[in-house]
Amino acid sequence: MSTKSSRPRGRPRRFDPEQAVATARRLFHERGYDAVGVADLTEVLGINPPSFYAAFGSKAGLYARTLGHYTATEGVPLAEILRPGRPVAEALAAVLEDAATRYAADPEAPGCLAIEGTRCNDRDARDAARALTQAAEDRIRRFVATTHPERAERLTDYVVTVMIGLSTLARQGHGPDRLRGIAALAGTALAQAVAEAEPTGTAAPGSSGPR
Repeated sequence: MSTKSSRPRGRPRRFDPEQAVATARRLFHERGYDAVGVADLTEVLGINPPSFYAAFGSKAGLYARTLGHYTATEGVPLAEILRPGRPVAEALAAVLEDAATRYAADPEAPGCLAIEGTRCNDRDARDAARALTQAAEDRIRRFVATTHPERAERLTDYVVTVMIGLSTLARQGHGPDRLRGIAALAGTALAQAVAEAEPTGTAAPGSSGPR
């Protein structure tokens, strides 16, 4: 009778991959992708380089996984905000308000991880971040197009531009109150743009019309 253990040979991992992704996400968010080296990651995760590459393939591979974690846990919940039937201006203003709040919520890790990642030097990491931001942009565009197809491109471009600006200002140290003020002003502009696109005589959502 064999006395060999059925347990797989080799040294067991000393870390939880999912927890490692969350930890790495924090580091990338605090410092920015380019400022984080593999040595920084292995140190904070408590593993050696061979184990790191075996688990994640590359620094960019780990970053791509952190983007997924970020979207699921801390990103702007577009699916929740852009509900079918919700007035366009109201929904887009809510997206910007939520972004302003989230981007400045943690002074140690400000801004949007994905937006900031689109500017990094590593092509693979940059492409991963751009894929995520493009998906968000497409979702906004589709939402607007359901009721205002002729304004979908312009309104989406405006919202995305404001979100990029909010992330940049958050990275520069601007607090939530200031960012929410910018978002509120942008919301006013969105309401005006949507109103101008409405057919003459159409009452705004919630309006009782002439009295």
